[in-house]
Amino acid sequence: MSDAADDRTATADTATADLEAVLASLAYLLTRSQEHERRTARAGITAARSDVYLLRALAEADGPSRVGDLAERLMVKPSHVTRQIDRLEGQHLVARTPDALDRRARRVALTSDGRDLLERLKQANITGLADALAGVPEPDVAATVSVLCHLIERYVQRVRGSLLSDDDTTPPAPAPADPRAALRDAVES
Repeated sequence: MSDAADDRTATADTATADLEAVLASLAYLLTRSQEHERRTARAGITAARSDVYLLRALAEADGPSRVGDLAERLMVKPSHVTRQIDRLEGQHLVARTPDALDRRARRVALTSDGRDLLERLKQANITGLADALAGVPEPDVAATVSVLCHLIERYVQRVRGSLLSDDDTTPPAPAPADPRAALRDAVES
């Protein structure tokens, strides 16, 4: 390899290492329990972080969803989603309805209270992001969104691929059609 190629590789390795450090710090800050509690309290919300992810998945669905579909999207076991739905149904944030195609199955949908909760959380998150991004040029924000969407898409493919290796009976679902939705999930929850 030439010296120029070695320099480009070293620069790319350094940039990737710098990005890893920044993402680790951001993940830590965004997933701290106290920060979640502060953000949700500002929005008048008592739902746990994992519950917010489930509510967001329901909001982005084309109508009521089956537990198995939600579990696949969230990359968790259906029993985990069932427990969450029980909790959220008790808070009147979701409702179960019979499945027209399979009388044994139930579908889950957001209630108006669930939609209202998500909107309050979104507004609280936007306010926090706007404060954190004050002074950052819009093109830099757009470039960051683009790079993070790419990362999310690739990580989702990797996680779903590893789930397949754990359970060879189910093919992995494709990455989200809109990785920006996955990015919003990650940032806003």
